[in-house]
Amino acid sequence: MSQTTKDAGPDRLATELLDKKVLTSDWLAAYRAVPRELFVPDAIWPGRAGMNRQDDRILRSESPNMWFEAVYRDAPITTQWDDGQYTGPKKGNIASSSSSMPTMVFSMLDALDVQPGNRILEIGTGTGWNAALMAHRLGDPNVVTVEVDKTIAEEAREHLSAAGYRPLVVTGDGSLGYGKESPYDRIISTASVQTIPSQWIGQARPGAIIVAPWGPTYGGEGVVRLTIDDGGRAEGTFIGSSAFMRLRQQRRSLPATERFVDPQTWPAEAEMAMTTLSPDDVGDWIAMFAIGVQVPDLFCRVTYGEEGAYRLWLFDTGVTSWATADFLKGRTEFQIAQAGPRRLWEELAAAYTWWDIQGRPSFERFGLSTPGGPFYSVWLDSPDNPVPRQSGEG
Repeated sequence: MSQTTKDAGPDRLATELLDKKVLTSDWLAAYRAVPRELFVPDAIWPGRAGMNRQDDRILRSESPNMWFEAVYRDAPITTQWDDGQYTGPKKGNIASSSSSMPTMVFSMLDALDVQPGNRILEIGTGTGWNAALMAHRLGDPNVVTVEVDKTIAEEAREHLSAAGYRPLVVTGDGSLGYGKESPYDRIISTASVQTIPSQWIGQARPGAIIVAPWGPTYGGEGVVRLTIDDGGRAEGTFIGSSAFMRLRQQRRSLPATERFVDPQTWPAEAEMAMTTLSPDDVGDWIAMFAIGVQVPDLFCRVTYGEEGAYRLWLFDTGVTSWATADFLKGRTEFQIAQAGPRRLWEELAAAYTWWDIQGRPSFERFGLSTPGGPFYSVWLDSPDNPVPRQSGEG
């Protein structure tokens, strides 16, 4: 690979990020000093901007030009599947570690609003690139990063050392933070959560900022920026959409479809009806977020048919009820089936209708208030306007 090619990739990506106004002038020096290529392993599965779809594996040792081009594309890169149990050659079942999309990296760092002398706790070290960017800006002693996976943590230490940085890399449970080095002025998570751990809040100074991806069980997720007050309450607004891997300690093992109904016997005892609300209308990321916030114990699955047809399955985590909605192209009415004491499609439809009536608000109009742990309130425009709960737990 020529020197010109090596220089062009980082410069081209920098220009793209600056044009998008996500790479700000105060982070530009860190970007220049900390090449992403030093933190990306030999085996990668490049993603696509705005999607969670990965391409097949690329090995730097076999295809250095393709590898380099992927590293300097504004897209996420999966670096581990199935907690390290699958290594290729194609893709595993569940992506379990990645190098985040550069746009997301610098958007979150900008939201963190770091100041000279700030002490930062990062949850989810991953490749170590994010920790290195922060260490360049604030100095090694002011950055603590926690990684649950021993292999990934060790590889991150090696990447950081090779690049000339030595922040404290802790192998441990990120949901517990790292109390030995607290209190912190800033906390950033590169894994999504459904509950803000109380340990994060307890290890932060009053006035500290937490930046983390947050999303309900049903789907949809956004990055929230919280400020902690003197009483330990964290509150703030979402800054945009995101799609991060879940913090391992908060992964949910959802009940199997067969615990509700045998798909081969569908519709079984279900009550049948028709609806004009298309399953396609409720599938956007922000719509799923609005539905999930209102019906916290709802989750879904999809089975696909021919010519774009599919069946949307709805379930509750308490294993009491289920529903389906069948999508067929060109139809204006869609068959639904509902069984159990709850009418899950109707709950979903009510949640969607509320979001529609509000003007289909984007992530940026939503906010979150929480003292940490499972108790939280999602609101629209103001903490005085909580999003209603249609049904479900909590």
